[in-house]
Amino acid sequence: MVTYREALRRVRTPGPHAISVASVTVCLFLTVLAVKTPWAPLPRVVIAAAGLVATGAVWFRDRWPTAVAAVGAGAYALSGNPGPLLIGLFSGAGARLGARFAALAVIGVAGFVAQQWVDDGRLGTDALVPALAATAAVLVTGGYVATRRELTRSLRERAERAEAEQRLRDEQARAAERGRIAREMHDVLAHKVTLISLHAGGLEVNPGAVPARIEREAALIRGTAQEALEELRKIVGVLRAGHDNIFPDLRRLVESWAAAGNTVMLHGDLDTLPVATARAAYRLVQEGLTNAHKHAFGAPVTVSVTGSPRDGITITVTNERSLHPAAGTPGAGLVGLAERFRLIGGTVRGAPDDAGGWRLEGRLPGDTHDQNAAGG
Repeated sequence: MVTYREALRRVRTPGPHAISVASVTVCLFLTVLAVKTPWAPLPRVVIAAAGLVATGAVWFRDRWPTAVAAVGAGAYALSGNPGPLLIGLFSGAGARLGARFAALAVIGVAGFVAQQWVDDGRLGTDALVPALAATAAVLVTGGYVATRRELTRSLRERAERAEAEQRLRDEQARAAERGRIAREMHDVLAHKVTLISLHAGGLEVNPGAVPARIEREAALIRGTAQEALEELRKIVGVLRAGHDNIFPDLRRLVESWAAAGNTVMLHGDLDTLPVATARAAYRLVQEGLTNAHKHAFGAPVTVSVTGSPRDGITITVTNERSLHPAAGTPGAGLVGLAERFRLIGGTVRGAPDDAGGWRLEGRLPGDTHDQNAAGG
């Protein structure tokens, strides 16, 4: 199906140069006929001279249409060739009425009347009506064509602007999507690398550990690294497939942190949540656990998921006060997390709690089943 913009793009009008060449050619042909017939009672040399001068003037019809019409009116009276006069009137008739339009009307009527005066040797009132009619017909036709040309040009420019704006919107959407994917990869890698760091740190502080423990910790490091690679493959698969086919496992996430030696308790699960909601909750828990490790190492962490898809979901990650608090304040990665929640109508808030620990809370509205595409 051809769109409106494509139809406008297919509208091609001859260029000014091509029209000028065609106009001069036609006038030159008419001049030859006027001399050969002849079309005026004057000597052939006068007919030829008047026709050639007016034909040459036609080349400047775009720049000085009124002058071309005046020369054409004189040539019509002397040679009987109406071509230059008609082209001058047609070219000068613009989309708007004005002084030039009035001048062209006077020139047209004078040219048509003068031609009859030269032919008949008299100037009668019976020539005025045909002169007025012919002049009006040419000017109205020229004005219509000029108006249509301006309208077509305006529509084409608007279509081009709309296409440029659409390309800009598409590029902005692609940039936003690339940013989203970058945040997704950052979340995954930050979580997995932190776990690897925990396991490796355990080996570092226990250089004399028994081989069985070293083997177990090495296996955990290898498994965590493989999980990170697998999640990255899934994210790239989402990018290629165009839809989110990753359903997060919150319980497995908490167990992986507990296996690294952290005290993490989970209340609730994500099994009954829509994919977009579950992924947002999963990333919030990831961010909360990572912040707890960075800023409250060793402090117990509680993860809670309450509510329902119908009534709304609240996800909280709270950690108790650490005996050895780290410098800085949790929340450096909350900007991207807040954007993720905002896209599906939720909110994120992180702040110290009354016990001196930290509470990260995310709220998602109910009935989010139709928003699965937004949060992936």
